[in-house]
Amino acid sequence: MGDKAHTHPGAAGRATAADHPTSVRNVVLVGHSGSGKTTLVEALALTAGAVNRAGRVEDGGCVSDYDDMEHRQQRSVQLSLVPVEWDGIKINLLDTPGYADFVGELRAGLRAADAALFVVSASDGVDGTTRMLWEECAAVGMPRAIVITHLEAARADFEEMTRICAEAFGGDDPDAVLPLYLPLHGPPAPDGHAPVTGLVGLLSRKLFDYASGERLASEPGEAELPQLDEARSMLIEGIISESEDETLMERYLGGEQVDVKTLIEDLERAVARGVFFPVLAAAPATEGARQGLGTVELLDLITRGFPTPLERAAPRVTTPEGAGRELRMCDPEESLVAEVVKTSSDPYVGRISMVRVFSGTLRADQTVHVSGHGLSDRGHEDHDVDERIGALSTPFGKQQRPVTHVIAGDLACVAKLTRAETGDTLSAKDDPLLMAPWEMPDPLLPLAIEAHSKPDEDKLSQGLARLVAEDPTMRLEHNQDTHQVVLWCLGEAHADVALERLRSRYGVQVDVVPHRVSLRETFGDRAAGRGRHVKQSGGHGQYAICEIEVEPLPGGSGIEFVDKVVGGAVPRQFIPSVEKGVRTQAAKGVAAGHPLIDVRITLLDGKAHSVDSSDATFQTAGALALREAAAEARIHLLEPVAEVSVLVGDDYVGAVMSDLSGRRGKVLGTEQTSGGRTLIRAEVPEIEIGRYAVDLRSLSHGTARFDRRYARHEPMPAQVADRMREEVRAAS
Repeated sequence: MGDKAHTHPGAAGRATAADHPTSVRNVVLVGHSGSGKTTLVEALALTAGAVNRAGRVEDGGCVSDYDDMEHRQQRSVQLSLVPVEWDGIKINLLDTPGYADFVGELRAGLRAADAALFVVSASDGVDGTTRMLWEECAAVGMPRAIVITHLEAARADFEEMTRICAEAFGGDDPDAVLPLYLPLHGPPAPDGHAPVTGLVGLLSRKLFDYASGERLASEPGEAELPQLDEARSMLIEGIISESEDETLMERYLGGEQVDVKTLIEDLERAVARGVFFPVLAAAPATEGARQGLGTVELLDLITRGFPTPLERAAPRVTTPEGAGRELRMCDPEESLVAEVVKTSSDPYVGRISMVRVFSGTLRADQTVHVSGHGLSDRGHEDHDVDERIGALSTPFGKQQRPVTHVIAGDLACVAKLTRAETGDTLSAKDDPLLMAPWEMPDPLLPLAIEAHSKPDEDKLSQGLARLVAEDPTMRLEHNQDTHQVVLWCLGEAHADVALERLRSRYGVQVDVVPHRVSLRETFGDRAAGRGRHVKQSGGHGQYAICEIEVEPLPGGSGIEFVDKVVGGAVPRQFIPSVEKGVRTQAAKGVAAGHPLIDVRITLLDGKAHSVDSSDATFQTAGALALREAAAEARIHLLEPVAEVSVLVGDDYVGAVMSDLSGRRGKVLGTEQTSGGRTLIRAEVPEIEIGRYAVDLRSLSHGTARFDRRYARHEPMPAQVADRMREEVRAAS
């Protein structure tokens, strides 16, 4: 920020415990897949002296994307923490996946961080998903800066990308998005593209040349001054307009020269308050170089401009019973409040929990209270248990570097918390507390799985439990109607990673099978049935006869049983037996094996024997009577219908509505929302939206999102019902 002439790396990457929240910065890197987040993290680690060469720690492994699965997938699939030290400040760099399927990891990074770096590729620009994420950060006032990467690409234009970012992120105040440095271009290559070899500081009016592999400061030449002065004036006006000193703009416009130190201090305050968003450029170090272009400037911005944990608003804290609790947040001497932001498994260490400490101090071998609530609808059990903290460490690639304690505002990893899951709260044993969980998207892509073999079946339950404990964006369902095990995911890539982790991490091989929705059956018209269960095989016999009438009821009525027997034809003690028999048969189905609903079953008459009648015989007779009535009636298949709400950009409204109609959907209405988006409400059969999470992303280029909830069951069209019956017959 102050354009200091750094000529050497910072402190070597070692395991250090921060001594005060003011010496910590927690920064999350966000941006679309391929924008260069991981490469940037590795370049920052190299400049800070935390790695021995680009992206490598002492054992030769990558500092980020170190997981074998990420190597196979060739993309980030999980949140990574890379701590570095710069000018006495510990910087926790949180590298997030850019692909939409791993938004749970992204939101965990946002929860753990106090500021965000939006990484934008000069060759790809700003996509709709990144714009939406910017709006989310703006809604909570998170400070942000923008880093433009891939300046080496053909047709890359820093000035044009800065203009695009100001338009995309500036909203009503595009002058709040301005560059702090301008790129310095070297001689043109044979293809005509002039590489970026250095930067010109707009406030300091100094040139920083990275061509030699190290940052060398000098004075700009006459050729750079006109462009520099124009951009400098815009930056100064942008800073002054956000200054807390309301007289500064008037003095500046009156011709007063504002001291550079004052401008830098105002800039730092504006960035920390989340009202000014500087744009910087960065590139990885070339082979043999010690510093990547723009990395020193970026580290200076983080340490001097981004807020400390003390400046973050406190998340809501309650007791496990729900009573509110006030804490002096980020006080190392206060009661302990920490949160598990990520859970992973190591084949040698076991479960590792990445923890952000919000209050108090976490110490090795300390006994803490673990509270987990609010995710039971996703297969997570509520729990309140005491656990002993194992080893504390800071991660660096595949290494875990031991530390003795972690103060408020810092992040670290805890080994062997057997019950703690992502989103759980750690607090003092004698003062249990609970943090409100962060918002997670609902997983809406069903993945029905079966164990591949008997040994896999024995390990499946435990493997799935561990998988869901690690990832709160997955939901585990044991469907009682279809008898399927369903893992609900965010998309195909999310599902692929889940299957890969089951296989490679937990040794469970599974087969993916077609997902079935929970269908129902009902009577299309009135019908009668007679159930006769009479057997005599010597000794005690079986005798029960009952006559029933079945009629359809309106949707949502369930099953209604009516007794209209007169004269004791069916003894009173056996009427509940008949009801139990018909209800049991209804649960099994009467045509295609789906539960029967929305009918009234009336018991009209019957016969009994003084010796051979029993509870069991009348249950059997009731079931037989219902099956006979069904054989003479029109049976409708009922399919579940979901209420679907789709939030989509105005440019894609027509395409989305047309697609919903093609899925037998009924659009109920639309309403305009902020940010040029429209909310579409529709009712769609669930059988038609099994893959809607994937299809909608493709249709809207990743900018739309939807949610769904069960509305009711309604009759399936005849041709669709016939097809379903054929599939059942073929399967059997």
